Amino acid sequence: MESRNPAFRGGNFGRQAGAYGTPTPEQLHDMYNAPSYTPPAERTMTYDDVVVRGFLSLAALVVAGALTWVLVPLQTALAVAVVAFVLQLGIGLYISFAQKANAPLVLIFSAVYGVGVGAISHAYNTLYNGVVFQAVLGTALAFAAMLAVHSLKIIRVTPKLARFVVAAGLAMVGLMLVNLVVGLFNDTGIGIRENGPLGIAFSVLAIVLGCFFLLLDFDQIEQGVRGGAPEKFAWYCAFGLVLSLVWIYLELLRLLSYLRD
Repeated sequence: MESRNPAFRGGNFGRQAGAYGTPTPEQLHDMYNAPSYTPPAERTMTYDDVVVRGFLSLAALVVAGALTWVLVPLQTALAVAVVAFVLQLGIGLYISFAQKANAPLVLIFSAVYGVGVGAISHAYNTLYNGVVFQAVLGTALAFAAMLAVHSLKIIRVTPKLARFVVAAGLAMVGLMLVNLVVGLFNDTGIGIRENGPLGIAFSVLAIVLGCFFLLLDFDQIEQGVRGGAPEKFAWYCAFGLVLSLVWIYLELLRLLSYLRD
């Protein structure tokens, strides 16, 4: 019975099988000298990889924020924001310390962060109409300005500068936590989140610090591309950009509310 496989029809299989006879000494010599198999090298990260993954992460954040704005009642916005920020903090710490940045984790992180940002933005815009648009515009200008500073090498990222920025960021987060704890016992905490000279100065410093974190992100991306980092490292870069941009946006939102008052 003839086979249904075309390779076995018309005597092809018999001719192919007969071709595998005992190899000659010359063939053995050629087989011995043939180069061994080397697996294909892993593709390295490019700037396009970071741009695409950065846009995807920001898109997840914006979509989640917009849905939260529309679907979550204003009365429950604060509670939703608190839950979202706690979840975002847990996922962010896992990505940072476990070095497990990949598409699902970063996109989930961005979406959860977007829920908190959307709830907060809705509350602020209800009190100060148009403040969200101003904060978004200010964040975009800050991004463009720091990209220009990095591209023109106006400020060079050195190990000493990187250590200083990270230490300042940790100190600022520590002050926020202290202010939160003290605020449980009085109405103003230590004053760094109140509308006044101290609160305004703290927000301005936080915005400047966020811009320097953007500078560190740009340098990390450049070093990753030059050093031949694997393609998946682009997700970690996108994660860092989302963190820095949202930091700047939230601080601008708070500062603009102070100025409106």
